Amino acid sequence: MRLVCLNAWGGRLWPAMARDLPGFAPDILCLQEVTRAPEPCPDWLIYADAERRLEQRADLLADVSALFPRHLPLFAAAMRGPLRSAEGAVFASDHGNAVWVAPRLAVTEALVRFVHGAYRPDGWGEPPAPRPIQVLRIAMPDRRRSLVLGHLHGLRDPAGKADTPARMRQAEAVIAALRLLRRPGDGVIVAGDLNLLPDSATFRMLGAEGLSDLVTARGFEDTRTSHYLKPGRFADYLLVSPEVRVEAFDVPARPELSDHRLLILDFALG
Repeated sequence: MRLVCLNAWGGRLWPAMARDLPGFAPDILCLQEVTRAPEPCPDWLIYADAERRLEQRADLLADVSALFPRHLPLFAAAMRGPLRSAEGAVFASDHGNAVWVAPRLAVTEALVRFVHGAYRPDGWGEPPAPRPIQVLRIAMPDRRRSLVLGHLHGLRDPAGKADTPARMRQAEAVIAALRLLRRPGDGVIVAGDLNLLPDSATFRMLGAEGLSDLVTARGFEDTRTSHYLKPGRFADYLLVSPEVRVEAFDVPARPELSDHRLLILDFALG
């Protein structure tokens, strides 16, 4: 089985994503910073705030679903707000996370819980943005074992990635959400752009649940691409329980599909 995880950066590098992402042949694809268009609009829209101006795909959910037409898409909206076209027209846009699951797998249970804040229906608002976690229970092809997947984009704080009370509450909420679907014998994977430093207390808390991070344990020191120009190269993590047998794991520098690197896990259960 292959799981691929990426902060998609709103599809800003969509030509590269469209060209290269299908070649990784994921059974499970996890993307953060996914856009969804609730109304007809141009293919590209612009997000702007006091910190940045980003050109994004208007409907990355539909774009990626077209690359994997037989995968089941599951989208978790964090908020809805306005984006503008190059001509200045305003369109509503949903932002959140999404998971695509191959047809040979069965999603037997699914939930979305907010680990920080709550859904914002009427604008981007002040930071920090709300953060949902998707938790899926997925039956493997032999149907004898199940995987519990926790997928999220962790809390962003303009002050940095150090531990804060809000991040501790986020970790507690992640653990509580996983426990809702986890059963004895299940393999567990937690993946995403967690916006944490490697020494965060979050990893000790998840370690008490039997989860260990592969990024730091395997010696990777960079999860960003050349499109990210700031110091501090850790952001993305992938944690597994002992029931997940890791066959291969990589955080490749190429291809560059975002300002984040891909996380690629080949695994089996048992």
